[in-house]
Amino acid sequence: MPNIKSAAKRMRVTAKKTAQNKAIKSNLKTVTKKAEAALANSADNSVDAVRLAIKRIDQATAKGVLHKNTAARKKSALAKKLG
Repeated sequence: MPNIKSAAKRMRVTAKKTAQNKAIKSNLKTVTKKAEAALANSADNSVDAVRLAIKRIDQATAKGVLHKNTAARKKSALAKKLG
């Protein structure tokens, strides 16, 4: 544990942000897998699943969790599989 107040605060802030980023990434992976599964099964809701996945990718990018080129690559791959 740090002795300096600013270092202690930095640890707390980092832990909180790490937890938030992990939650966002986890949800993103879940939604992406559901979209890919829907596409693989040619499900009726595949368009909605892909739309939701793209929305989550954009939200993660806006929060700085994903790099914009990574987001573009993931969205492109989903769109390519869709149609």
